[in-house]
Amino acid sequence: MYQFRNGVELISLCMQYEIDIWELMVRCEMEESGWPRQQIWDAMQDNLQVMQEAIINGLNPNLKSIGGLVGGNANRLQLRRERDNLCGNTMLKAIAYALAVSEFNAAMGKIVAAPTAGASGILPGIIVALMEDRNYTREDGVKALFAGGAIGKIIAANATLSGAEGGCQAECGSAAAMAAAAAVYLEGGNAEISLEAAAIALKGLLGLVCDPVAGLVEVPCSKRNGTAAANALASADMALAGIKSYIPFDEVVDAMYRIGRLMPADLRETAAGGCAITPTALRYAEQALMPNNPK
Repeated sequence: MYQFRNGVELISLCMQYEIDIWELMVRCEMEESGWPRQQIWDAMQDNLQVMQEAIINGLNPNLKSIGGLVGGNANRLQLRRERDNLCGNTMLKAIAYALAVSEFNAAMGKIVAAPTAGASGILPGIIVALMEDRNYTREDGVKALFAGGAIGKIIAANATLSGAEGGCQAECGSAAAMAAAAAVYLEGGNAEISLEAAAIALKGLLGLVCDPVAGLVEVPCSKRNGTAAANALASADMALAGIKSYIPFDEVVDAMYRIGRLMPADLRETAAGGCAITPTALRYAEQALMPNNPK
């Protein structure tokens, strides 16, 4: 009754039952899992708690990733936000928080894969920043996670969330689409506007390759969480302003999937192309990961 596979069906069901996107997602999950509403709500509330704790831990100036390539950047950006900045308070806070979660993930901290570990900072970065700066409640934050989850569900059903299959467009691109839709929900936009924002966000990251240096989810992954968060907020504002994506969301998802299939394996999480084979990256891989290499 509440199942949807694409954006057209999502909007239709929201209109038919006169419910918000988050409520449709809850009812869909109840049907799929057989869990009662409260159990589903509690699970998502737990996810929000993990996200908030990851942000706090990720802002530690002494944090270091396993590979030593990232750590402390979220704190540096947070300090700049408090002094002066170009982006504005909420935008830069969302970026800093996205970096924080990504760096905490690279340090083997506990995060929520939203939708993946490599793109785990984007959704919490935006939702938590908006909760703090615009006085949204914890309940609002949980609802926003459900709204973002509805977008992720559609992408997973029709394309991919895997960098190994679709490049980073499938990870950071999908996360940005989810975050943009969540932000629109928080700002009072309906399901149709949420999908416009998601389409704009995903279009902006089409073709993004997955090229982790030395195979680690650190560079360029972490900073991409920050730039993708900025993309998501900008996309939400455009949609809320009444700007529409000329290409509908469902068609953008299909385009992302087709682009991923066209990508060579070197650009899909193999560390065999892109930033991963630059001279600096190759020196790091040889010196840090293979210290006994006779070369």
